[in-house]
Amino acid sequence: MTELLSTIQKAIETGQLKTAVDCVNQALEQEMDPQTIISGALIKGMEAIGQRFQDGQAFVPDLLMSARAMKGALEVLKPLLKDGNNAAIGKVVIGTVKGDLHDIGKNLVASMFEGCGFEVINLGIDISSDQFISAVKEHNADILCLSALLTTTMNYMSEVIKALEEAGLRERVKVMVGGAPLTDSFAQQINADAYTSNANSAVQKAKELLGVC
Repeated sequence: MTELLSTIQKAIETGQLKTAVDCVNQALEQEMDPQTIISGALIKGMEAIGQRFQDGQAFVPDLLMSARAMKGALEVLKPLLKDGNNAAIGKVVIGTVKGDLHDIGKNLVASMFEGCGFEVINLGIDISSDQFISAVKEHNADILCLSALLTTTMNYMSEVIKALEEAGLRERVKVMVGGAPLTDSFAQQINADAYTSNANSAVQKAKELLGVC
């Protein structure tokens, strides 16, 4: 059992989709608990590739391959989790702000969140403040992640945060921001809770904000 979990973890870390899916199916045939597979292999694999990326030992294509393998493995497990106790670390609503059509970085962060045990609601690109507010309400989100890759769209993040305040939601949801033109000082300026520069640090910061480190 332990050896099989290690094989799945390595398949996720190295982006081997077929191996990951085959081994997850094999683990299920051996009546391994789906949640054990997630926590004992999928999450560990994503954390490992995330750390390698942060250390400069892996690159964006590596992360994307790992995310693809992790998603494939999760698709096998999801039907078994619907009626069971699928306790996520927290709920994350994520999207690229209005006027911005970039989604690679945002999708990478979303995949890392999902792979590390969060429930993720990925709204996509060009998302208005109303859409963000509706999603936070509907899903009772713990964290709202805003992405922007353009200096012309990053300021829209402040409008989203103001809309959260006006809706009376700001105190119950943590706001994280990210994207190439952003900085810590910008995040503080718009009253966000955190800025992170990459997918792995985003997961670490989210856990810290929710007190689950």
